[in-house]
Amino acid sequence: MAAGSKVETIKRQSRGLRGTIAATLAADTTHFINGDEQLLKFHGVYQGYDRDSATELKQQRREKAHEFMVRAKIPAGQLTAAQYLALDDLAERHGGRNLRVTTRQGIQFHGVVKGDLKATIAGINATLLTTLAACGDVVRNVTATPAPIADNVHRTLQREAALLSAALAPKTRGYHEIWVDGEPYENGGDETDALYGETYLPRKFKIGLAAPEDNSIDVLTNDLALIALFDGDALQGYNIAVGGGLGMTHNKPKTYPRLATPVVFVPPADLLDTVKAVITMQRDHGDRADRKHARLKYLVDEKGLDWVKAQIEERVGHPLEAARPMPRFRIVDHMGWHAQGDGRVYLGLPIANGRIKDTDQVKLRSALRQILRETGARPILMPTQDILLADLAIDDREKVDGILKAHGVALPMDLTPVVRWAMACPALPTCGLALNEAERIRAPLVEAIEQALARHGLRNERISIRITGCPNGCARPYAGDIGIVGRTPDSYAIYLGGDFEGTRLNRLVFERVKLDDIAATLEPLFAFFAGARRKGESFGDFCHRHEPAVLADIAARATRPAVA
Repeated sequence: MAAGSKVETIKRQSRGLRGTIAATLAADTTHFINGDEQLLKFHGVYQGYDRDSATELKQQRREKAHEFMVRAKIPAGQLTAAQYLALDDLAERHGGRNLRVTTRQGIQFHGVVKGDLKATIAGINATLLTTLAACGDVVRNVTATPAPIADNVHRTLQREAALLSAALAPKTRGYHEIWVDGEPYENGGDETDALYGETYLPRKFKIGLAAPEDNSIDVLTNDLALIALFDGDALQGYNIAVGGGLGMTHNKPKTYPRLATPVVFVPPADLLDTVKAVITMQRDHGDRADRKHARLKYLVDEKGLDWVKAQIEERVGHPLEAARPMPRFRIVDHMGWHAQGDGRVYLGLPIANGRIKDTDQVKLRSALRQILRETGARPILMPTQDILLADLAIDDREKVDGILKAHGVALPMDLTPVVRWAMACPALPTCGLALNEAERIRAPLVEAIEQALARHGLRNERISIRITGCPNGCARPYAGDIGIVGRTPDSYAIYLGGDFEGTRLNRLVFERVKLDDIAATLEPLFAFFAGARRKGESFGDFCHRHEPAVLADIAARATRPAVA
C-alpha cells in the first residue's frame, strides 16, 4: 500500500469523521486505535504519550502514559475575557493547570487524559469556541493581524478571518454528536460537504490574512496568504498568494519549506469564491499517495503559476487580475503599552513559549486571571505566542502594571529584543514527532546567545530566533533570522539569513551542532556582523549577503586550534 493511502481509506470510511470514536470514548481504555487516532485530529485532538516516562514504563512492561493535546480554534486569536477565564478553568480541571498560546493564535491544552476529553471539548464549545478543524486535513485556524487598532484595516482583517473560518468548517454533524451530545447520526440531515468531499483534503491547509504594513503573522508561510491592500482606510482588495508551508523532512530533498507566491488580485466581493477555488484545486490535484509531499506548495511548484491561475479562474468563473505591486512588508512591535485609537489602550505581554502557568517565581496565570476579572480586558492571542490585553482604560495602566509586578511577571521593557522575539515549539515530552528538545531548552539557549551578542555590542539587536524539535517547522524556524531545528537526539541544524519581516527563507549553514555548542558556533558570526555590517543592516540580511559556506568557514576558523 502506498505511503499515506491508509489515511485516505480511514477518511473515506469514517462516516463523516465519526469512525468508532464515540464507542472508544465510552470504553474503559486509555487511548484510541484502528484509525480513530487519525480522525481525532479533525476534532482538534492529537493522541500521544509522555515520552519522558516511556522507556522506564517499557522496561517495566507497563503501558505508555497515554495523553492528549486538545486545541481550541480561535480565528485571529480574538477572545473575550469570559472565554479566556472559562478556558483557564478548563486548564485547572483537565489541562495540567496551564494553557499554551500557539503560533497560529489558538490555545492548546496538554496532558489531557482520555477520561477528560469529552468534558474538555464540551467545555470549550460552551464558550462558543470549537476544536473542530483545529487540526486534520482541512482548513485550520484562520490567522490575521491581531492588534486591536480601531481602524478599518484591522477590523476588516479580523472580521474576514472569523467569516472565513465559519464558511470553511467541515459540515459533519459527527463532532457535536460525539462531544456535545447532538442528534445521533441516523437521524441527522444531509451532511454532503461540497467543499471537502468524503476524503477532505490531502493534507492540512493554512490560511492567513495580513496587510503589508503589519506582517505579524508571517502571512507568506501559509498555504494561502491573503494580503489586503488598502488606500488609506478603503479596502481595494486582496493579493492572493499560494504555496506557503514550512514543513520538511531531513534528507528528503523533495520536501522543503516555501513561501507563498502572489498569483492574482481579487476585489473584496470575490474573496470567498477565490479561497474556495484554491481549496478545491488542492482537494482535486494534491498528492494523496505521499503525505510528506501532499501540501499545496508541491502542487504549485510542479504545475506552475500559470496553471494555478487558470485553475482558480476556471473555478471562480471569470478572469482575474494579476497580483498587484505591494509595499514592503513590516513587522510592528506590539509589546508594551499602545493606544488603540479609540481612547483606550492595550498592553502587549511577552509569554515565553506561549506557556501560561504559575511557577514558584512567576505567577503569570494568576496575574492574567486577576487582570481580566478586575478590568474586563479583551485577550488577543499573538502568532508570536504572546498575548495582547485590549480595551483597557488609560487609568487601568497603573493597576495592570502593579498586578504583573506583584506576581513576578517581567514587563516588556525588562526583556532584551532577542528574548522577546524568540519562539519555540513544545517538542519533548508531548510531541511524538520531536527529535530533540525545544521549549525546555529555549530559556538557557537564548540566554547563552544573548550573552554572545552582548560581548560584541549587539545586546539590543532585534533578531528573531525560532527553535523546533524537528523539521516540521511549528515555530516557523525557516522564516526567522536564526532557525534552530532538531536534527538528531543530540544535535541541531542551524539556518541563517531569513529576514525579520517574513519575506525570505533562511538557509542551512550548520548541519549538526550539539546544544551546548550552538552559542559558541554563532558567536564568530556575531563578531563578523558587528565589524562588517552595512549601515542599518540586520543580522538576517547580513547572513543572506554571504554564502552559507562562507559563514560556516568563518565559524570553523574561529574555533579551529592555532597551528604552531
